[in-house]
Amino acid sequence: MLMHLTSAALPRPHCLSELGIAAASDPMVSLNEFTYRRGSEIYGEKESADYVYQVKAGAVRSYKLLSDGRRQISAFHVPGDVFGLENGSAHRFTTEAVVDATVRLIRRESLDAIAGSDGILIRSLLRLTTMNLRHAEDHMLLLGRKTSLERVAAFLIEMDRRLTAAGILALPMSRRDIADYLGLTLETVSRTLSYLRDLGILGFIDNNQRHIVLLDRQQLAGLDRRN
Repeated sequence: MLMHLTSAALPRPHCLSELGIAAASDPMVSLNEFTYRRGSEIYGEKESADYVYQVKAGAVRSYKLLSDGRRQISAFHVPGDVFGLENGSAHRFTTEAVVDATVRLIRRESLDAIAGSDGILIRSLLRLTTMNLRHAEDHMLLLGRKTSLERVAAFLIEMDRRLTAAGILALPMSRRDIADYLGLTLETVSRTLSYLRDLGILGFIDNNQRHIVLLDRQQLAGLDRRN
């Protein structure tokens, strides 16, 4: 699993709160940090789920390859997000770095051991699991019931909430990544973003169009609410 890392920090004690996980006893745990190069696999589908992860820097994507070779991205994980928290013994998706990413790891067995006597930790893990389930349900609705315009609008609203700093939405993922997340073609995503620009809803800062200024959030939200 860790063969794809390019550098690693020596293990040192960390509080679970650094993972955004509350615990009554606030135990010190062994929490490692690894840096993965862009495109490097962090773990593969069906591999043993021995660790829980958090993005410290960069961005990560989780996906499945369909039988016909197409890729369906289920989630993007950005700084602060916890991922890899499975309800079984194996991972259901492949996860890899979108850009160079620093990721924290904690052994799942460490969490299991502490949770056995810590009700606050159990509730914190349940909260994280519920958040992941809600995201999966929202994503299923997006793929099954929304038009291409609504999908792109919903994606921009989600990323605006999670990534925008200083008024600029800096997208780490490519247009291909966005297309595979939204279940659209690359051409449809590019055409829809250009349409939103022509409407005056957004503007592009650079040539690769990954830095976006949302000029009219109210109108963008209205597009996502259309039936």
